[in-house]
Amino acid sequence: MASLARELHRGTRVWPQASVLGNNLSVILQLSGLALYAESVWVTADPYKVYPIMGVSGKDDVYAGAWISIFTGFSFFCVCVFGIISLVRGNRLMVLLYLVLILVVYMFECASCITSYTHRDYVVSNSRLITKQMLTFYSADTYQGKELTRMWDRFMMEQHCCGTNNPLDWVNYTSVFRSRYPEAVAPWPYYCCKRDRNFIIINEEGCRLGHVDYIYTNGCFEHIKHAVQSYAWGVSWFGFAILMLTCPVVLLAIYHYTTM
Repeated sequence: MASLARELHRGTRVWPQASVLGNNLSVILQLSGLALYAESVWVTADPYKVYPIMGVSGKDDVYAGAWISIFTGFSFFCVCVFGIISLVRGNRLMVLLYLVLILVVYMFECASCITSYTHRDYVVSNSRLITKQMLTFYSADTYQGKELTRMWDRFMMEQHCCGTNNPLDWVNYTSVFRSRYPEAVAPWPYYCCKRDRNFIIINEEGCRLGHVDYIYTNGCFEHIKHAVQSYAWGVSWFGFAILMLTCPVVLLAIYHYTTM
């Protein structure tokens, strides 16, 4: 009887300690879920404005992963609120439901991480795809052409770059732009020309002749690559970190359920 009393006394001490630990981890997971939600909203807002590139390629699943993360981030917050209540009340059925819900959200977040990570390489693995899109759609009258033209014009002017690899992309390859503008008139778009603080071209003739003082000589691929990787790594690796944080929460929920 004395040994049984000691075991019961030990159990009454372990239970509150484990419950407090589980609640603390749930609070951390709540805050992480809100952070994931905010970060995913930032991705879907597309601050770098590179969605047209991925949309034309049909590989915009980085954004699909971000939309899933919006759902999972908010779900982590809501489920953990329910989890704290269930752990505090010590209700076996509520703890079981909490465990099932967090596992479902866990699987959705796994899908989000995998989707974002695996599809980023299709766009940023090499510059040939981006170059082909630029040559095919820039200056085209189609809806996709207008979207990509606006994107490239803004990107070249703001990032101080020209073409995918360098300005010679517009000269060495056949393109819609070249069919509209002879090389003698405009060897490359005038958004490749260097501008002053008022966004006025410094020297249009020097830019047309390719003088290094009046034209942007760097390509835009690295900037595009950085934008896509920022989206993909933000969704996939931040989501992966939250998945790793979820593991002890799930284990504690299982412990509570089996010892109640």
